[in-house]
Amino acid sequence: MSARPVLLFDLDGTLADTAPDLCHTMNVILARHGREEVPEARVRHLVGGGARLLMERGFKETGEPASEAQLDQAFQDFIAYYSEHIADHTVLWPGVLAQLERLADHGAAMAVCTNKIESLAHQVLEALSLTHFFPVVIGGDTLPVKKPHPGHLLEAVRRLGGDAGRAIMVGDSAPDIDAALAAGIPSIALSFGYTRVPVGELGADIVIDHYDAFPDALRRLAPEAFAGF
Repeated sequence: MSARPVLLFDLDGTLADTAPDLCHTMNVILARHGREEVPEARVRHLVGGGARLLMERGFKETGEPASEAQLDQAFQDFIAYYSEHIADHTVLWPGVLAQLERLADHGAAMAVCTNKIESLAHQVLEALSLTHFFPVVIGGDTLPVKKPHPGHLLEAVRRLGGDAGRAIMVGDSAPDIDAALAAGIPSIALSFGYTRVPVGELGADIVIDHYDAFPDALRRLAPEAFAGF
């Protein structure tokens, strides 16, 4: 019997629109350091490397780069504040829940592969009632490596008891697609996420504009595994 298909999902910008809460938190912390706010539209292009990198980019957006001491404090303050406001305005992208339910019914194994701190990723998933879909969550601090290192994805596959040859990565930015390319895993990129470069330049196998197009993308990448999906 063939191994069941494996789906690896990024979190921020892929499963959910988390930018409003990330933006609010970043601006609260920047204000404590006398910096101006960064517009949410701009923050959407700064997300993707974890909270520390987000704050580092926020400082650069608003003036002089932060010192290591400033960045250490800002990172700690970010985590403390964000954990209390983690899903005030965060919502699932349209169509996500229906596709996750279909995947579960189809017998797919699913994991979240995010550069977000693992404990915060669990908080977001719980707030959005998605925990039961994802028995494996690999965060930015779970392993010695994080995306775009291929080990981030391959460890998720291993923990699921799956086969990397039957895995597909779903993401919205360069760390996601670069990790998939390095791991030899096909990928689906979302055009509506938080990429810093044009989505068509990421190197994904397929780009979709809405989760309604997700089933067709899966059938194109893995026709045997998703026949009838």
